[in-house]
Amino acid sequence: MITPTIRRLAGSRAWSTTPRAHAINPMGRRTLETVPSTSIKVLRTVDALRKWRKPHVLDHRIVSLVPTMGALHDGHLSLIRAAARESHHVVVSIYVNPAQFGIKEDLSSYPVTWDADCKTLAELDRELAGDGGNLGRISAIFTPTTDEMYPSGSPGQEVDSKGSFVVMTPISELLEGRTRPTFFRGVATVCMKLFNIVQPEKVFFGQKDVQQSVVMRKMIKDFMLPIDLVIVETSREPDGLALSSRNVYLGERRRKVATVLNLALRAAEAMYSTGSLSREDILAAANLVVTKTLDEQLSLGPEQRVKYEVDYISLADPATMEELAEVDPKVGAILSGAVKMLPVEAPQPGEDLGHSGGPAVRLIDNIVLKPRA
Repeated sequence: MITPTIRRLAGSRAWSTTPRAHAINPMGRRTLETVPSTSIKVLRTVDALRKWRKPHVLDHRIVSLVPTMGALHDGHLSLIRAAARESHHVVVSIYVNPAQFGIKEDLSSYPVTWDADCKTLAELDRELAGDGGNLGRISAIFTPTTDEMYPSGSPGQEVDSKGSFVVMTPISELLEGRTRPTFFRGVATVCMKLFNIVQPEKVFFGQKDVQQSVVMRKMIKDFMLPIDLVIVETSREPDGLALSSRNVYLGERRRKVATVLNLALRAAEAMYSTGSLSREDILAAANLVVTKTLDEQLSLGPEQRVKYEVDYISLADPATMEELAEVDPKVGAILSGAVKMLPVEAPQPGEDLGHSGGPAVRLIDNIVLKPRA
């Protein structure tokens, strides 16, 4: 997926995804690499993707893109299912983009699960093939290297890095952008590249990354890209935790407390549902939950407790992500937040700390407050 050294999670040894590129067919021509036992093409270069894409333009086939960084979970699969219902061909990109990681963030430990991802996509493609309600299936995985995606050199992760970037202001400076100043620059840049390479009619993103969705909508509009943006509802665990590739870092102890953000946002949502439009009242309900939960944890000993820091809890305009003093009931709003789950203080013998030893994990979530009739 990416050229820098990244720790690989163990995959199934019975599932071999050894490259099958350049097999020779009976006519003596080389064929494309595929995921074993499927028709899913594995495309690793821009040229290969464009050669695959061209005939579908001529045939007027709808091609959709689902951008991912791998470590696929049910949230990703819901995006792919949605894309298959509306498209003849679904392209899944798997690329860990260094430009959207800060210099102190978890690029080096981000889970890379190529074998498991291929197996997951193969199983999903068989499911899609058996569902008559779908227009298409998974046709290709685009998994380039960083040298391929950034031909002028690997992008810097510092704020003042030089290079060719897409910068969307002021939205990229708000909320997530305050804590992660290069994040949306990296996201917008890599997505613009993917859109130019794949040239999809539709792109599918999850509602969980709500600010990212607003950035994508603005970028598509401002740069007049001929792409339909489709936002799919957040996939959650039964207890409300939003699915995320980073959840593997949590471990058992922190996982039990990780629902605090969703519970806080639900409390704020309830205030809006009962008629409150005031920022003060709506956010007070959320702040009460995060404060009470943290106090309960701090009353425990270090061998039991979980500590976290609240980055922000926001009540924002759905089009701009600017903070609101009061919700316009005709427009609605976006409730969002971010918390950092701190490393376990006093690990117990044999305790499951999570992937890569359980580093700090930053969790985000949001709820859309819909307009009132």
